[in-house]
Amino acid sequence: MIPEHSFPFDPTNGMTCEELLKIKAPEAPADFKSFWEENYNLVMSHVPTYFIEREIWSPDPGVRIYLIRVKNWDNTEFSMWLCRPEESKGGLLIGQGYGNPAVPAEKFDLGLTICHPCVRGLGRSQCKEIPWKASLHVLHGIRSKETYILRGVITDLWMAVSVMIDMFPDTVSNLNYEGASMGGGMGALMLPWDKRFKAAHLAVPTFGSAIRFDYQSTGSGEACRQYVQDHPEALDVLAYFDASVSAQYLNIPVLVTPALFDPCVAPAGQFSVANSIPEKNRILKIREVGHFAPTENDKRLEIEIQNITRSLFLSE
Repeated sequence: MIPEHSFPFDPTNGMTCEELLKIKAPEAPADFKSFWEENYNLVMSHVPTYFIEREIWSPDPGVRIYLIRVKNWDNTEFSMWLCRPEESKGGLLIGQGYGNPAVPAEKFDLGLTICHPCVRGLGRSQCKEIPWKASLHVLHGIRSKETYILRGVITDLWMAVSVMIDMFPDTVSNLNYEGASMGGGMGALMLPWDKRFKAAHLAVPTFGSAIRFDYQSTGSGEACRQYVQDHPEALDVLAYFDASVSAQYLNIPVLVTPALFDPCVAPAGQFSVANSIPEKNRILKIREVGHFAPTENDKRLEIEIQNITRSLFLSE
C-alpha cells in the first residue's frame, strides 16, 4: 500500500516489488576491481596517524567515548568517535548518513566497541575545502575518479577501522559494519575489498546503479541526477562508485533492507544494490518505506532486523 504523500513524483519509481527485484547491476568499468583494491592498499600501507582530542561524557557509565582526530593517507584529516565498553565483544563500524552528526551513534546494547567516523567534509570533519551541504558534497571533485569525494570518503572508513584496531587490537577478531542511506551505499563500496570484516547490515543503500538517475528524489542523488543531465560525461566517473557493481564482490553475510517507497533514495537504486549481493551471502528484508514515517509493518520488521543484526554481529 502506497502511503499518502505530497511529493510531486512517485517515491515507488512506478515499480512493483517483483519489478524491483529484477533490477541488475550495470556492466562495470574494466578496471573497477583494481581501482578499489589499489585504494585499499594505499590506506593499508599508511601507518595510522591520530591523536585523542578528549574523552567526552557518555550516556552509559560502562562505556567510555573518545573524540579522535585522524590523518589519512592523503593528509586529509577527519574526526571520529570511539565508544569502548568495559568488556568488548568485538568492533562495529558505523557508516553515517548524509547528515552532519553531532553525537556518536548509541549502539551500546551490543557490547561492541563502536567506531563512528565523520567522513571528510561532514559533521565534525567539516573543513574549508569541502562543502558540507549534501547536494554539493556529493558532487565534489566529480571531474575524475581520482578526485571524486567518494574515493576519499571510503578511504576514511578504512582508516577509521585501522585506528580502532590500533587502539583496541581485540576488535579485529569480530569486526562488523552497519550503515543506512549514505552509510548503506558506503558499506557496499568499501566492504568487498577489506577482508577484516565479518558481517554487515546495509539499510536503504544509496549509490546504486545509474538507473537511479531516471527518477526524481529529494536526496543527494537528485543533485547527481540534475548534474549528469548537463554533464553526461560524469557518468563515466560515477561508474566507479556504483554500489550495485561493488556489491557483487561481497563475500560476508549481509543483511540488506531496501524500501519499496522512498522519496529520498530511489528504490530502483536500492534494489540494484540488494539484488547484486551474492545470494549465498544475502539476507533480504524488504521495508515498505524508507526516509518516511514507518508503517506498522515496518515497526514490526525493525524488531526482526535488530534480532538478525545481533545474531550476525555476536555470532562466534
